[in-house]
Amino acid sequence: MADVRLPPVSLRRIAIRFILISTLGLVALAAITALISRRIATQEAIIDARRITTVISDGLVRQAVTPELLAGDPAAIATFGEVVKSSIVPLSMVRTKLWDQSGRLLYSDEPRLIGQRFPFGEDATAVLATGVTHAEVSDLTNAENKFDKSGDSRLLEVYARVTPANGKPLLFETYFGYDTIRESSRRVWRSFAPVAIGALLLLQLLQFPLAWRTARRLRRSQDEREHLLNAAIESSSAERRRIARDLHDGTVQDLAGVSLELAAASRRASKRDQPDSAAHEDDARLLDHASARVRTAITSLRTLLVDLYPPNLDDTGIAQALSDLTSRLSSRGIEPHVAIDLPDRPLRRETSALLHRVAQEAQRNVIRHASATEMTLRITHDPSHVMMDVIDDGSGFDVDVALARPAEGHVGLRVLQDLVAEAGGTMTIHSDLGVGTTIHVELPQ
Repeated sequence: MADVRLPPVSLRRIAIRFILISTLGLVALAAITALISRRIATQEAIIDARRITTVISDGLVRQAVTPELLAGDPAAIATFGEVVKSSIVPLSMVRTKLWDQSGRLLYSDEPRLIGQRFPFGEDATAVLATGVTHAEVSDLTNAENKFDKSGDSRLLEVYARVTPANGKPLLFETYFGYDTIRESSRRVWRSFAPVAIGALLLLQLLQFPLAWRTARRLRRSQDEREHLLNAAIESSSAERRRIARDLHDGTVQDLAGVSLELAAASRRASKRDQPDSAAHEDDARLLDHASARVRTAITSLRTLLVDLYPPNLDDTGIAQALSDLTSRLSSRGIEPHVAIDLPDRPLRRETSALLHRVAQEAQRNVIRHASATEMTLRITHDPSHVMMDVIDDGSGFDVDVALARPAEGHVGLRVLQDLVAEAGGTMTIHSDLGVGTTIHVELPQ
């Protein structure tokens, strides 16, 4: 029978997948870092703009406001514009405005706006009321910005309250180009990027050996699964061959012999004209012998049925099932000894089934291979585990050799060792040539 092969685990494919995922992680981190740096830059620009606007309004605009400016005198407006422009140029402002409380523009570096009125928003009203400087990103589509021809649709807009020495509070407004924010964003990005990306690259370099080791472990696990699957298939095939051989060499031969004996008795009976007591006695002995052979065949068939379909342990209980299992040893010339000490609470179904299966396989090997005269099955327990020992006084075998060459036998024991291990237990086999075999199983209750 050909070995079963699972789809192979490709270490190269896993490595490529890891690199692709890592690259995507780098791109995602770069995008997140860029977004964070932009937000930080915006906050820095807003803080700087508020500070600059506050300094200008308190230190320069407040002293430059005159009654003539408030009255709209062109000469006073021009003078105020010269004063403001002297501080605007080095600070890269793109627009300045001065409002009175009615929303009338007293001054703007865009002359066409001077004297026009625009409604105040909530932010501007709050600055006039509280005196707390406010900054936000402005939309140039607003009506008051209709003469701005900037290629950028946004500016950084800052409001500050100005209170002249003799007059009512005014609103001073400045606009900063958004290029300031972009430059600040690039500066922050250049500061963050090497650290963030370098840290991720280092993390990937540290993770790559771990990923490679995990992939190799996955491949080993696949090999073990293949081995277990092939062992299970081989065990199943060996079991089918054993049942077929037992049926052919035992039950089928017995029933064939019975049929021949009964046919011969029938022929003799049909040829006799007179009763013959001696012939009747021969026929009686033949029928008794045939009956015994039929009973033996029935016993063999029942044994095979138990092998094919184990008893319902929930109904019979593990103790009764094991007693029934070992009862057929006597007919094979092997004396059974059974000692079962189970915990007060019922065993788990999986534990009972596994104990029965190990005992069944051990007994099968005793019957087929051991040439034993006695077999002992003993069950004990402690607070957390149940232990079973199956001991025979047979010929024994070399455990390492037998388990290393499953095609020559003991495939079932190899499969059971794996099943016991998967159930969280241990199964050990001790045997030497000429001294018998001991199988010890420990399983959690």
